Amino acid sequence: MSRKILVIAGTRPEAIKLAPVIKALEKHPERFELTVMATAQHRQMLDQVLELFGIVPGLDLDLMVPDQTLTRITCRVLEELESYFSGRRPDAVLAQGDTTTVMAAALACFYARIPFGHVEAGLRTGDLYAPYPEEFNRRVPGLLAAWHFAPTGWAAGNLLGEGIAREKVHVTGNTVIDALFYILKTTAPPPSPIPEGRRYVLMTCHRRENFGEPIREIFTAVKEFAGKHPEITVWYPVHPNPHVRGPAGEILDGVENVLLTEPLDYLHFVHAMNRSELLLSDSGGVQEEAPSLGKPVLVLREKTERPEAVAAGTCRLVGSDRSRIVAGLEELLFDRAAYREMSEKSNPYGDGRAAGRIVDILSAAL
Repeated sequence: MSRKILVIAGTRPEAIKLAPVIKALEKHPERFELTVMATAQHRQMLDQVLELFGIVPGLDLDLMVPDQTLTRITCRVLEELESYFSGRRPDAVLAQGDTTTVMAAALACFYARIPFGHVEAGLRTGDLYAPYPEEFNRRVPGLLAAWHFAPTGWAAGNLLGEGIAREKVHVTGNTVIDALFYILKTTAPPPSPIPEGRRYVLMTCHRRENFGEPIREIFTAVKEFAGKHPEITVWYPVHPNPHVRGPAGEILDGVENVLLTEPLDYLHFVHAMNRSELLLSDSGGVQEEAPSLGKPVLVLREKTERPEAVAAGTCRLVGSDRSRIVAGLEELLFDRAAYREMSEKSNPYGDGRAAGRIVDILSAAL
């Protein structure tokens, strides 16, 4: 008898990391009756990824509204899942990561007594407010999940240290590496706005913890670096959040060698990473993806829930401090030995076969 599996995604990073799991589940229709639910916590960027991987949600909650609050997202997800569970009770629910969608989905499953599987479980900084609200969001399923799919041994150790039963914790690798390898294998590089042969830094910056003065300091550092080094381009696909777009336009618009563009879809972003010299980013996923491409990452955060990459030497924390950002960029872009030291380190996040391991674990459990 097939088992009903509900997979929930709300944002682009969730869709990227769940796409390999969805595709792996689809290979076994005799074993799993699969439904994909999109909460659309982030509408446009989520849709881009689902389309790229050929995933059509069976349900779409379409939650995104301008200036949505964390409270509103939480309430809507809880209400919608309560209604869904009352009529179509799944045997298991899967979600990924640390968004409000994931936290609320885990809580809704707890209320309904439905087993919940947490993909990318066990990431921790130890500070509930850094990153905010992600650290809290990932701790809730840490209490409630039936299956904790940890990307690394370090993440699994966090869960075991919190008292999670060993039989519930599974080290699988990170599914983002599965997705990354799939895109590089199946797609050709699209046209780039950067001339062939020109060196560039690819930047992302969007975390809520950086809103306000930190993000202004980051953008000012980029402007300072760009002014000193006109031979290097900084390519920044600007996140649509007005807390990001406002200061980005004010500080960086008009800087000749800073390229501000609309956000890239996942296919374009993977190939842009692959062609770049290095990444300047506050993204969690970039800390996992870039090392697989041999690209160093300067992390625009003071703390990270992915210390494996820092320990491995593929990522370096620079926070929002202007001098550290500029110094880090100059060292890696103009000291080839320092660059090689980071770029040639091995990626601690797996071999690209995490999704298959997750499906095997579910097959044995259900």
